[in-house]
Amino acid sequence: MRAVVLALTLALVGKYTPDFAASKTYVYKYEALLLGGLPEEGLARAGVKVISKVIISAVAENTYLLKLVNPEIFEYSGVWPKDPFVPAAKLTSALAAQFSIPIKFEYAKGVVGKVFAPTAVSETVLNVHRGILNILQLNIKKTQNVYELQEAGAQGVCKTHYVIREDAKAERIHLTKSKDLNNCQQRIMKDFGLAYTEKCVECRQALMGAATYNYLMKPADNGALILEATVTELHQFTPFNEMSGAAQMEAKQMLTFVEIKKDPIIVPDNNYVHRGSIRYEFATEILQMPIQLLKISNARAQAVKILNHLVTYNTAPVHEDAPLKFLKFIQLLRMASSETINAIWAEFKAKPAYRHWILDAVPSIGSSVAVRFIKEKFLAGDITIFEAAQALVAAVHMVAADLETVKLVESLAFNHKIQTHPVLRELTMLGYGTMVSKYCVEHPNCPAELVKPIHELAVRAVANSKFEELSMVLKALGNAGHPASIKPITKLLPVFGTAAAALPLRVQADAVLALRNIAKREPRMVQEVAVQLFMDKALHPELRMLACIVLFETKPPMGLVITLASILKTEKNMQVASFTYSHMMSLTRSTAPDFASVAAACNVAVKMLSNKFRRLSCHFSQAIHLDAYSNPLRIGAAASAFYINDAATLFPRTVVAKARTYFAGAAADVLEVGVRTEGIQEALLKLPPAPENADRITKMRRVIKALSDWRSLATSKPLASIYVKFFGQEIAFANIDKSIIDQALQLANSPSAHALGRNALKALLAGATFQYVKPLLAAEVRRIFPTAVGLPMELSYYTAAVAKAYVNVRATLTPALPETFHAAQLLKTNIELHAEVRPSIVMHTFAVMGVNTAFIQAAIMARAKVRTIVPAKFAAQLDIANGNFKFEAFPVSPPEHIAAAHIETFAVARNVEDVQAERITPLIPAQGVARSTQQSRDKFTSMIADSAASFAGSLSRSSEILYSDLPSNFKPIIKAIVVHLEETICVERLGVKACFEFTSESAAFIRNTLFYNMIGKHSVLISVKPSASEPAIERLEFEVQVGPKAAEKIIKVITMNEEEEAPEGKTVLLKLKKILLPDLKNGTRASSSSSSSSSSSSRSSNIYGVDKQGTDLLQTYIDVKNSRLSSLSLCAIGRERRDELRFKMCFSSQDKFLGNKLAPMVIILFRLVRADHKIEGYQVTAYLNKATSRLQIIMAALDENDNWKLCADGVLLSKHKVTAKIAWGAECKDYNTFITAETGLVGPSPAVRLRLSWDKLPKVPKAVCVSEFIPGYIPYYLADLVPMQKDKNSEKQIQFTVVATSERTLDVILKTPKMTLYKLGVNLPCSLPFESMTDLSPFDDNIVNKIHYLFSEVNAVKCSMVRDTLTTFNNRKYKINMPLSCYQVLAQDCTIELKFMVLLKKDHGSEQNHINVKISDIDVDLYPEDNDVIVKVNGMDISKDNLPYEDPSGSIKIKQKGEGVSLYAPSHGLQKVYFDKYSWKIKVVDWMKGQTCGLCGKADGEHRQEYRTPSGRLTKSSVSFAHSWVLPSDSCRDASECLMKLESVKLEKQVIVDDRESKCYSVEPVLRCLPGCLPVRTTPITIGFHCLPVDSNLNRSEGLSSIYEKSVDLMEKAEAHVACRCSEQCM
Repeated sequence: MRAVVLALTLALVGKYTPDFAASKTYVYKYEALLLGGLPEEGLARAGVKVISKVIISAVAENTYLLKLVNPEIFEYSGVWPKDPFVPAAKLTSALAAQFSIPIKFEYAKGVVGKVFAPTAVSETVLNVHRGILNILQLNIKKTQNVYELQEAGAQGVCKTHYVIREDAKAERIHLTKSKDLNNCQQRIMKDFGLAYTEKCVECRQALMGAATYNYLMKPADNGALILEATVTELHQFTPFNEMSGAAQMEAKQMLTFVEIKKDPIIVPDNNYVHRGSIRYEFATEILQMPIQLLKISNARAQAVKILNHLVTYNTAPVHEDAPLKFLKFIQLLRMASSETINAIWAEFKAKPAYRHWILDAVPSIGSSVAVRFIKEKFLAGDITIFEAAQALVAAVHMVAADLETVKLVESLAFNHKIQTHPVLRELTMLGYGTMVSKYCVEHPNCPAELVKPIHELAVRAVANSKFEELSMVLKALGNAGHPASIKPITKLLPVFGTAAAALPLRVQADAVLALRNIAKREPRMVQEVAVQLFMDKALHPELRMLACIVLFETKPPMGLVITLASILKTEKNMQVASFTYSHMMSLTRSTAPDFASVAAACNVAVKMLSNKFRRLSCHFSQAIHLDAYSNPLRIGAAASAFYINDAATLFPRTVVAKARTYFAGAAADVLEVGVRTEGIQEALLKLPPAPENADRITKMRRVIKALSDWRSLATSKPLASIYVKFFGQEIAFANIDKSIIDQALQLANSPSAHALGRNALKALLAGATFQYVKPLLAAEVRRIFPTAVGLPMELSYYTAAVAKAYVNVRATLTPALPETFHAAQLLKTNIELHAEVRPSIVMHTFAVMGVNTAFIQAAIMARAKVRTIVPAKFAAQLDIANGNFKFEAFPVSPPEHIAAAHIETFAVARNVEDVQAERITPLIPAQGVARSTQQSRDKFTSMIADSAASFAGSLSRSSEILYSDLPSNFKPIIKAIVVHLEETICVERLGVKACFEFTSESAAFIRNTLFYNMIGKHSVLISVKPSASEPAIERLEFEVQVGPKAAEKIIKVITMNEEEEAPEGKTVLLKLKKILLPDLKNGTRASSSSSSSSSSSSRSSNIYGVDKQGTDLLQTYIDVKNSRLSSLSLCAIGRERRDELRFKMCFSSQDKFLGNKLAPMVIILFRLVRADHKIEGYQVTAYLNKATSRLQIIMAALDENDNWKLCADGVLLSKHKVTAKIAWGAECKDYNTFITAETGLVGPSPAVRLRLSWDKLPKVPKAVCVSEFIPGYIPYYLADLVPMQKDKNSEKQIQFTVVATSERTLDVILKTPKMTLYKLGVNLPCSLPFESMTDLSPFDDNIVNKIHYLFSEVNAVKCSMVRDTLTTFNNRKYKINMPLSCYQVLAQDCTIELKFMVLLKKDHGSEQNHINVKISDIDVDLYPEDNDVIVKVNGMDISKDNLPYEDPSGSIKIKQKGEGVSLYAPSHGLQKVYFDKYSWKIKVVDWMKGQTCGLCGKADGEHRQEYRTPSGRLTKSSVSFAHSWVLPSDSCRDASECLMKLESVKLEKQVIVDDRESKCYSVEPVLRCLPGCLPVRTTPITIGFHCLPVDSNLNRSEGLSSIYEKSVDLMEKAEAHVACRCSEQCM
């Protein structure tokens, strides 16, 4: 019967929860352990242990007391498990009073409720109690034995799994629950410094945690009694993949039942207050840095002491502990009150040496105290604008965001004094947005009221047309990234609001970019906006491309990406199409985990679009995305670049570059830079705009009035802007326009600037010393969360640095300048500058994992120290008048190491009551390393026996070094044994000994992974000291002398052994005669070569087809082209072969050394001045013979006993060929090479060839031989890109040939001794200026101007017409039927500036073309007469004898060009106008692209939108387009002789539209004869018509004037007149 009752009891076990009877006191033994380190035994760990008795007693219904009796605290820092825990007796004693106070807690049905404790109990001690209460937290269901739920606990509300098992025989209940600490609804956690990072959901997280609770319970009368409870919690952290190893923090708790007493717990008289619940509450650990523990007794006195130390010990090089002291100073300021900080400031603000340390430390306080301090001091005038700006930028990014701080920054941003300073205003406004963003990261449901002040400011800026302010406001909204800003932002965009019509494009662009940070929080909402912007084809292309950037940053799904692809299929704007396609294309290669779905979607989209867009020119806008991600390391990086153009100009409209990193399961946009060059190119290259009343403006406007509804293009003032973002937050931006540049120039030329310059010069002459110290807390990243024990665990990363620069400089001027002088006088003065600099930097970096409280710290830590000191002393002398520059470097007293880096990992434990007794243990104990190394050596020795005994003593060396000496089967063993690396490399040269030392002791003997290789001790030391084996160096000199005084600086006289070289010279002459003399004697050779080449050309033309012969055909092509180039190069020279023969004679004995007859033009000396007066160094002399176009450079060692020389001798044979000989070695005889560069023709195609040959070269190891290395290196996937074939070419020659098969394609061939590489049909981004290149030659006085002209030619666009076919700027061809005697606008500046206009008409009598160019103040007429081209300037004939013609300003030139005439005016936007009897050609400069209009088009690269009429309407008919640009007449009696006009015509037939009989009128103007004139010639034209009901009244004067703006109802043919004849009575 008893068994049945027990079974029934166990069956209903679910209703038995832990319960404590009211009349009993329960005694438990409690032990808690928190230990961190690596999982392997034998390594160091750090931890804390608490041992105590726990007494629980009921005081009221569901209310209990919990008291710790005789608690003991132990700390651990030692080798686990060998070393024992050490009692922290002083800490235990200090906390005994708090532990002796019992706490109250509510407890019902296994759930802990409210917790009560006196205020005397600190939060840290109370959290230890919560750790015990957490064990009692049990949610036992009545009807289930296996279940899961989200359970509240000390660490938050996390997913918990229960398993209950009954043991009927033993009358015990076994309960197990496990918690997934990475799956919590509410996780108690504090993050610092992570507000700018994004959680990579697709990445594996770096921190993983779980806990298991095992209970043994005994059924009792009213519930169950917990007999034993064991808790095991494990946290694992690794920045890399878990397979490479991880550090862990293990928490253990054991609660064991001892007995039941009847004595109740005595309740003290303390006043109990509600202190929360079982949830962990953060205490002072938030203010406590984990890298050091401070016991603060007097914060002000301690802070002043540290401040004095920082100032005193950093006057010379930075003290090695300066970063740590600076961190200590910051921590003291964090603990201090505002009054204390103000008192410290008041004491030291007048002392500059102390002042900057305080101002640099205050932002790092990281709370509202810092912002309030900066605000108060600036408003009080205690700090300057520069100091305030520097402190604000640091504070905004380092201060934790709470409501108080956000409100403080808001009040600062809108303060009147701040508003008066533009720089501070921008910084605070951007900072306000950043603070809102940081607050919203911590509180996802942050209120919209936070950004309401910015919204109101935006409304006022729009109402007052303050566009610069509006741009700043949009950037602030972009920083905030609040979803409530979507609506205010979209109101400023064309698709969504009417206000956008009045806004400049750059403001609209800022509005689009402001959506990017919002997209991180609300991607779907931003996607809707971005898609609508992208789909609106009426928008400016730049806005659509920016919308594309925003859209892809929202990580769109597959369906949306495919939608974009379908839109692109019908896209007419090539900029948008190119940008979007390239963006998709680059994303297909993405390996980043968060873009994996986007990459897959883009792969599908690209396959849909590749046939249409894969060959787009690089002139169009492009998006580039490159990334790399390593799954094993969980590290990645990505870079994006966006090149946004709107007219295919050289300078893009916008360039954005962004860098993104992935690390430890998080991602961050580290840096982004954006630059807008809108109008900057035009501002630099064009002439100043003419005044509105200028005569040419009046003339051109009178002309264009004749155009039908002409509209000028919008012009934007020249502007450049730049912005910089760090971690997704814009920290600075600048707009540069003409007014700013003018102000800067005005300021530079002001008397105050001149006075400042004179004062600076006087200070340099008197000698000046500068010192600058900059401390910086570069990084503070922390994550704090509770453990089951109740103590907090912290992961943190700190980097602090202190940099100092000491500069002592003194200048001397000879002769001395007068009191008042002009800057130009410095050019005639010998300037000497003596300077001494001692820069030094010390940086400390800490990575910590462990327990961090105000009472005790126990953690494993990695610490890196980097220190650099690089002193230098030098002098410089500049004598411009005499062409001399001299630089001298003097020896200085070097430090022991100029650079040192030490990394170590260790376990540390310390408590605040006994800080001096901190215990530090290296993670890899020294004895452990020695023991493991010895064991490995013994094992190794036994395996390899006597043959390897010699290696046993060198096991401390690198394993890679040993590998080369051991058999292959022993290599894996060595890899596991060797853990200690030492390497020292020293180089002694030029009296200096430089050493590099590297030592490393790692845990790689446990596991050879990156993580374990980082554990241990590592150091790198770099030292530079005077050489002990060589004489001391007094100074190092570098001197350059140019001009006639160069010969005076020669130290070593160069002599050449002429006699020995004579045979070689004769050999060269014989070779030259063998090549040239047969040609000179037989004049038919050139023609035969030409004919053979012609036949070869016909054979090689098949190379572009499908060749089945493959390599043979290629070889034929290459051989033919190379031989063709050789023959035609010589043919091209023709008459200049005597010059080639003369050059070869230059190498003969009499002219080998130019120094025998000429003085050097330049001499360069590099020498060491030694204590023993021995000369060491090098001398370089350069000689130039203009008569023979020969340049010779001799480099020689200055040592009298060293005959090493390098001789470079080059000569220009002709405009088509240059050759050089480079020889070196003893007297330049050991080795030599010949380099020849030549131009010529391959068939009709221009070509360039560079040939390198040699007689003897130094031996190169086969491993690095280029000819052997390249064939094996080219991977298989590049085989089609760079075809290759192995050939037996010349053994001592490399030949590189480039053939320009067209202006935009090249054939490239590289021949080496063992192979041939080739690439045919390489596309170029711009056209080659073949015609202009022929005028260039070296030693031309105008070479700079010609190169500048070539540069503009390359980027200019061309429009031309041959017969009746016109090719537009965008390279679109159409046939044109020109009306007789009527001018048409070929090309003009379509902005309101009207810089130029080119008109074309066909003469009525001869039907030949006439061109009129209106530019500047002149009219130029060009027309054919007989076989000549007549030039008239302002009606006056300019004969051929007076050409070239140049206008008075020098900006317009007219000259004879072949059979025609060319006009040049690049500064006016017109690169060239060429005209001859049969053709014409127009080129406009690069910065005019997109700003032209006329028959030649807009020059914006958009060939799909070519046919735009003067009104801006896009037509499909080329005839209608051409006729729309006719300049019609009002009367047949006009002087223009044009007998036609443009008008809307009525469709001759009636049509049915919308079931109604309608009459239709053309919406495009049609060319018709004037009244009183009859058409002589007509042409059909297909145009659009707009239809109206037949019974509607259309007022012709009003209705037809607006008909051009109507929609098109149907397309029909009409008749256009192109030639008319008028009666004498015409109107």
